[in-house]
Amino acid sequence: MRSLRAFTAVFALLVSAPAVADDVKVGIGISGWTGFAPLTLASQAGIFKKNGLDVTLRKIPQKDRHLAIASGDIQCAATTVETWISWNANGVATKQIFQLDKSFGADGMAVRNDIASIKDLKGKTVAASAPGTSPYFALAWMLRKNGLSVKDVTIVNLEPAAAAQAFVSGQNDAAMTYEPYLSTVRGAPDKGKIIATTLDYPMVMDTFGCTPKFLTDNPKAAQALADSYFEALDMIARDQAKAYEIMGADVKQSGDQFGNSAKYLRWQDKAANQKFFTGEFLTFNKEAADLLLEIGIIKSAPKIEDLFDASFIK
Repeated sequence: MRSLRAFTAVFALLVSAPAVADDVKVGIGISGWTGFAPLTLASQAGIFKKNGLDVTLRKIPQKDRHLAIASGDIQCAATTVETWISWNANGVATKQIFQLDKSFGADGMAVRNDIASIKDLKGKTVAASAPGTSPYFALAWMLRKNGLSVKDVTIVNLEPAAAAQAFVSGQNDAAMTYEPYLSTVRGAPDKGKIIATTLDYPMVMDTFGCTPKFLTDNPKAAQALADSYFEALDMIARDQAKAYEIMGADVKQSGDQFGNSAKYLRWQDKAANQKFFTGEFLTFNKEAADLLLEIGIIKSAPKIEDLFDASFIK
């Protein structure tokens, strides 16, 4: 009986233990977006290394991240759900394997104080990242919900940090940006206001994915990537002050400043992931693909089953 109990205990430990890869090298493309910060934490706190991963995080603008994947410079990336649709539709095969975060006001549109509604943007100049990026998609989404299209405004292509900085410097009528850069606008009410965020238009959800080849060749590493992310969330819950200090330093914020940015999003644990990929993910993909077709980012929508592999979050 004692040996049976011992076997049961060992078996339970093995089942619950995180996957350990065999020192697999993996390049990951990210940005300074607050939602991606647990990946930075997993790297700097040694979580990736503990789980057998040799990770290199590279900050690559969203508009160029798929090019780095296509060239083989990186094997995995973090980006928004609709961006994976664009990449796959344009020949860069990738699969999402876990959800990172969901924006609750962390992405938004800043406008001058004399602009009363989004409809008033017709004929105005808006700073946003290039077509195929999350800020551009968010702009198209918000305009569409208010009876306008991207053809009704003049778009100046600026990355989120530059868009926010240009706006508070007096340039452009509006700007699309996200945390931590949206807080630049929050801190300058004399320059303008945030007229809409993802609290009003819930359409920014970030996921992590890799090339099908990497997933096929390195299933243990893929599992270790997912496990490492969830372990980073556990560390945040266990020692928030230390985690915020590490993640904030990466984007030149103090721990308190990072916390102020983080309050506008929710990182997604394993239970939330399992619910997401069987529900909201499927419905959002349909509406997102329709908009991407409408604004000319894609010519045809990829099959939904080609966009994700939920086996690593079970």
